[in-house]
Amino acid sequence: MYNVLFIDLENSVRSILAEALLNHWGKDKFTAYSAGSEPSGEINPHVIQLLEKAQLPTEGLHSKSVSEFSKDESPKMDFVFILCDKVRGEVCPIWPEHTITAVWGIDSPYSDDLHMDVIREILHSLESRINVFVQLPISKLEHLKLQEEIHNLSQ
Repeated sequence: MYNVLFIDLENSVRSILAEALLNHWGKDKFTAYSAGSEPSGEINPHVIQLLEKAQLPTEGLHSKSVSEFSKDESPKMDFVFILCDKVRGEVCPIWPEHTITAVWGIDSPYSDDLHMDVIREILHSLESRINVFVQLPISKLEHLKLQEEIHNLSQ
């Protein structure tokens, strides 16, 4: 099993959607987590509604800080995806050298401006990337080639 962390600013929309999608489609190969650099403390209610309508898992989803994943007892991450350009330049925990990181910049207005159509677009954007990601032959790819393949998904 590979551990994957999705990071965005508030951990209320994008990273929550990505966590739910990967835990659903990659459940035999991945365990997904999400966090925010400035977590809002709550998930956008439209996100939960959309996930339930799509029959995707919502149990255990909650808004949390990226600092929760820098503790000694935290799961060790194999992949870290940053979903927001605003987070890219921020100070995040230092990931071990073996951790593969990539920026999947997914545009999203601030939480107050989000409505169901925008969240649905974000979900579809994440779906396409995550579907390709779960199909990668990770155990057969060497580290540098895998980093290149992951980076290509961000474009």
